[in-house]
Amino acid sequence: MTDKYYITTPIYYVNDKPHIGHAYTSVATDFIARFKRLKGHDVRFQTGTDEHGLKIQKAAESKGKEPLELCDENSQIFRDLTAILDLSNDDFIRTTEQRHIDGASFLWNRLHERNQIYLGEYTGWYSINDETFYNEKDLVKQSDGSFKTVTGGPVDWITEKSYFFKLSEWSDKLLDLYKKNPDFISPRSKRNEVIKFVESGLNDLSVSRTSFNWGIKTPNNSAHIMYVWLDALTCYANGINYLNENEHGMKEYWNNVVHIVGKDILRHHAVYWPAFLLAAELDLPKKIFAHGWWTNEGRKISKSLGNVIDPIEIINNYGLDQFRYFLLREVPFGNDGDFSKKALINRINSDLVNDLGNLCQRSLAMIEKRLDSTIPQITNKGNEEIFLDKSCEELLIKGSNLVNEFKIHDYIRLVWEYIGKVNKYFNDNKPWELEKNDNEKFLNVLAVTVDQIKNIAIFIHPIMPDASIKILQILGISKSKLLFENMKAINLYGNKLSRVNHLFNRVQS
Repeated sequence: MTDKYYITTPIYYVNDKPHIGHAYTSVATDFIARFKRLKGHDVRFQTGTDEHGLKIQKAAESKGKEPLELCDENSQIFRDLTAILDLSNDDFIRTTEQRHIDGASFLWNRLHERNQIYLGEYTGWYSINDETFYNEKDLVKQSDGSFKTVTGGPVDWITEKSYFFKLSEWSDKLLDLYKKNPDFISPRSKRNEVIKFVESGLNDLSVSRTSFNWGIKTPNNSAHIMYVWLDALTCYANGINYLNENEHGMKEYWNNVVHIVGKDILRHHAVYWPAFLLAAELDLPKKIFAHGWWTNEGRKISKSLGNVIDPIEIINNYGLDQFRYFLLREVPFGNDGDFSKKALINRINSDLVNDLGNLCQRSLAMIEKRLDSTIPQITNKGNEEIFLDKSCEELLIKGSNLVNEFKIHDYIRLVWEYIGKVNKYFNDNKPWELEKNDNEKFLNVLAVTVDQIKNIAIFIHPIMPDASIKILQILGISKSKLLFENMKAINLYGNKLSRVNHLFNRVQS
């Protein structure tokens, strides 16, 4: 039986247009989904948009629009981005869809039936920007006596009737979960932060609002709107119909679900979400991975500084595969990263043009010009050739282990070390000279090189799907063969190359 695997991005808030953080999360998640498919897993990959809450209502009012009108417009921008980024997602969920509303209502009723929700009054700090309630100890006191969030966002002191979730009752169960499942939260530094937060003591969580009306009405009291995070988090289960009257849907996927999130929303996913599920007597996700933030040329990114990075602009100027490669290669997944055009250009020219592009162009163009585009047969495998085959096998084993640990950056590093070995083999054997005095070896070197390029095309597919497909098409290999298990079985002998063009263009700095 094929292993089921379910991976999700956060559902992106639609009060503003996408930025580099959204693109990074999506591309990284897409990488993992594609890699798992190459390994033969039955993968579901979900993304989508979060469309409820006071922040949306205020944004719509400021534009003279109805909330749903604004949500329709902005959600479409995020949906369009999935195509622009060449994401392989199976689903795009919106919190304004009925399937989501039904699932969120189901979870509310489960919690209410189990006496996990009660009516009270909330008095405290609330951030509209984060759609989050804060304890004073988690805020930063300003010189004028006011408070802000750690990210500098404003908070308001509010008092209103509210339903509360008995979060305080689940501290021990959560700590036990983290202890028994040390990989439940990654990276380890973030896991430690979550544990410290829970150990400091949890208060019951306000899970409804009455001061606005844009959201899902609580099933037992239409005067209350469901707290946006209780609402939004259920999208992961609703995408596979897990929260329904039969309580299963596509449960086989839920047993192996991974949430990829930004570190700013880790608490909601690693504390609130498992607590809701535990209290509702529902199964938990397998893993929550929190990645870091991006800066721009060493400076914090903010609208006020005017340095927000538009991913579409970068793609239009430098190329999609180039952008995807840079995001995944430049920063260890889980760490903060810095975007600079200089670093991007260096990666393009060095890694893509010089290392990968030139290898493909030089070897394939030689077959095109000297052999009428017909791929020759491998006739001999000496020590050099056996070394390359073993390097490929080792890369698959080590690379798979690294991806399982979400070490995307290290996987790409190993792939490029392998590309370096193939380049060295080609350069050391100098086929342009062999053609003059040793035709048999000349043909063998080209055949071995192109066979290794075929392997490279499969290895880079999760990183740069377009470049991967282009190489396979040149070699006459169908996309249906895109599985690691097919690498050895694919025989290129006699295939006619399609037209060989440069994969990447050099960028002038």
